[in-house]
Amino acid sequence: MELKGKVAVITGAASGIGAACAKAFSNAGAKVAVVDIDAKGSQLIAESIEGIAVECDLADKAAIDSMIIEVEQQIGPIDLLFNNAGIGSGSGVFDSPIEEWQRQWDVNLMSHVHAIQGVLPGMLDRGEGYLLHTASMAGILSSHGNLPYAVSKHAVVGLAEWLAFTYAHRGIGVSLLAPLAVRTPMLGDAADSEWASQAGGPIKEPEEVAQQVVEAILEQRFLVLTDPIAQTWMERKTADPDRWLHGMNRLQQRLEGPEHTETP
Repeated sequence: MELKGKVAVITGAASGIGAACAKAFSNAGAKVAVVDIDAKGSQLIAESIEGIAVECDLADKAAIDSMIIEVEQQIGPIDLLFNNAGIGSGSGVFDSPIEEWQRQWDVNLMSHVHAIQGVLPGMLDRGEGYLLHTASMAGILSSHGNLPYAVSKHAVVGLAEWLAFTYAHRGIGVSLLAPLAVRTPMLGDAADSEWASQAGGPIKEPEEVAQQVVEAILEQRFLVLTDPIAQTWMERKTADPDRWLHGMNRLQQRLEGPEHTETP
């Protein structure tokens, strides 16, 4: 898909990958709606690219429905939906209250579903459209800690795959962004951790990832990886799941240290 003249919605666009993609899409000629719960941050990004800012709590279906109406009234039918917003807590089995599970499920997965329900009918009527999803490599390779995050991101992978093979012949392009570590507010202090050096892969800047996303859209390529090592790790997991799990457990033990155990 060519971005010039297209209407693009990016969620979680007040910072990080979303903000960098908003700028990259705008530079490619798209009309961009910067969507985020952070009203001030999204407004600053929107002003810098002559786009529009829409405050939206992506955990709220009604808010998503209203956001889509507002965007289409202001700048036209949505050609590209980039479901990028995500949250994580770093928690595991025993320190993840059900409310945390629900919040991450709502933002990390169901916001994609609700937004797709709002824009896909119009795309199908026009015979073209693009759906882009941020899943993280946590959705393909999993992640130490971050249990609700890893589980919800696995679900995003399944959603994107289903959409790709269900609607390709009807003009709908789908891409799945599965970044390793990227220097964003979500990564925070983890950039200097052992996890980042051992499992996060080479840390990329948001602007690098944004360029990779633009290239994938132009090529209509499904999987967007941020570093070649991700492909190697995926192949190792597929080739020998038991060996891969054993290696993940070794890293888990190093991350925990000799005195840590997670018990109720």
